[in-house]
Amino acid sequence: MERDEMLRLYHQMALIRRLEEAAASLYQEGKIGGFLHLYIGQEAVGCGVVSARRPEDRVITAYRDHGIAIAAGMEARTVLAELLGKATGCSKGKGGSMHMADVSLNFWGGHAIVGAHLPLAAGLALADKYNKTTAATICLFGDGATNIGYFHEAMNLSVVWELPVLWVCENNQYGMGTSIERASAVPEIRQKAHGYGMPNARVDGMDIVQVRKATEAALKHVRTNGPFLLEAVTYRYRGHSMGDPERYRSHEEVTKWEKNDPIGIFHKYLIKNKHATEAELEQSANQAASEIQEAVRFAEESPDPAPEVLFSDVYVKEVG
Repeated sequence: MERDEMLRLYHQMALIRRLEEAAASLYQEGKIGGFLHLYIGQEAVGCGVVSARRPEDRVITAYRDHGIAIAAGMEARTVLAELLGKATGCSKGKGGSMHMADVSLNFWGGHAIVGAHLPLAAGLALADKYNKTTAATICLFGDGATNIGYFHEAMNLSVVWELPVLWVCENNQYGMGTSIERASAVPEIRQKAHGYGMPNARVDGMDIVQVRKATEAALKHVRTNGPFLLEAVTYRYRGHSMGDPERYRSHEEVTKWEKNDPIGIFHKYLIKNKHATEAELEQSANQAASEIQEAVRFAEESPDPAPEVLFSDVYVKEVG
């Protein structure tokens, strides 16, 4: 990676962290309704994976989607406006936390049903192959989704049809409140790809440099040889959602992982390899904090959707 790209990614990770912290506060103030799944601790995966794509490559993910939306190019103010249910949000305030999407960014959501977006990813990749484009589809999902039928159906067809899709499992150790060891017969998720003859790899999901390298290699394979499963081992510092009492894990376990913070790891890497100075990184972090303050103000001051828009955007307009 070039120096400018590394500094951009550092800022992006800091921006996601600040955004999620602000979202947690807004939720506790009662300004965000419904569910809220935070991405704190997993920033290196989303930023590392999405930064390796080409403009024509599609990105689709599950409900822990705020960080992926930012990584795909969505503005923080647009994300926060959607979280607050405002008309200026990416889904005009009608989608909320789990339905971030912007097709103009080639970001296809944000899907609330566990694993249900995997067949959609296969469909996107099939369309690109049918149209003989050079695009790849990047599909991110949690470890819990790998125990669901959608996962196996999508894996199977992607190999049968040699689809240009990169499957990325964000293994954050828990499916809701159940540890992966209790829920999956194969705790090393990448091994599940062997059943379909699919190439696979595992990467440290707390290290953005390693994630970026692994993704670049995987996408190179996907563009010429078909599907690939990349497992990124990471950890979410907060609960499954804001209502999670977190009785299934100890404070000591969380603290241990927090010492392996993805932003801190990247910070040390940039300083050690003289890609940035402490002053530059401090300025970047402060800029991210200021940007989120402005984004919160924008979201809170934005108008609510008019009642009649409930009936708009229900059907897709016919093309041609």
